[in-house]
Amino acid sequence: MDEYNEVPQSEEEAEEQAPRRPGTDLFEWLQLFLGCVIVAVVLFNCAARLTRVDGESMDNTLQDGEVMLIWSLGYQPEQGDIVVLNKTSAILPGWNEPRAIVKRVIATGGQTVDIDYDTGSVYVDGQRLEEPYIKEEMYRPPAATMQQTHWEVPEGSIFVMGDNRNHSTDSRHVQLGPVDTGYVLGKAVFALWPMEKLGPIH
Repeated sequence: MDEYNEVPQSEEEAEEQAPRRPGTDLFEWLQLFLGCVIVAVVLFNCAARLTRVDGESMDNTLQDGEVMLIWSLGYQPEQGDIVVLNKTSAILPGWNEPRAIVKRVIATGGQTVDIDYDTGSVYVDGQRLEEPYIKEEMYRPPAATMQQTHWEVPEGSIFVMGDNRNHSTDSRHVQLGPVDTGYVLGKAVFALWPMEKLGPIH
């Protein structure tokens, strides 16, 4: 008679055959859930966050009430980017307290900005910008606080303007001016709400 030698079970096989203790599945799901929560907290505190557009200064690119995702991890502002600024040192007309504002980067540190209101043109380092994103032709603002037409942007700062130029308080205003990059919360990268606006932001 042949003798059969019993092959030792591997640890994996033994675990598969061993009865699972009550509550094991629930514990594993809780571990997974808590892991996801921790990742989400780290992500939205260090890399990205959600914010809502307040006002009409970025029409028609961004509209009042629109919810968007902004990216901050390792971000360095570049010309043309749409950024969210936490300008805590300025209280601009119509504000009761400092607030976050959404604007487009027109120039960065070391560049010059010139505005020709007669032609509605913006020049950076002497080159006229092509701006298909603005809502309408830009006119000279009536407020005396926005009559300056030439700026030299300091290193470590950015010059920002709204896409709705005729209804935007931005770096043209004497109370704001070029903004230190330390106030930049991040770049607006993706529109989330309303659903018809869902998609990348340009």
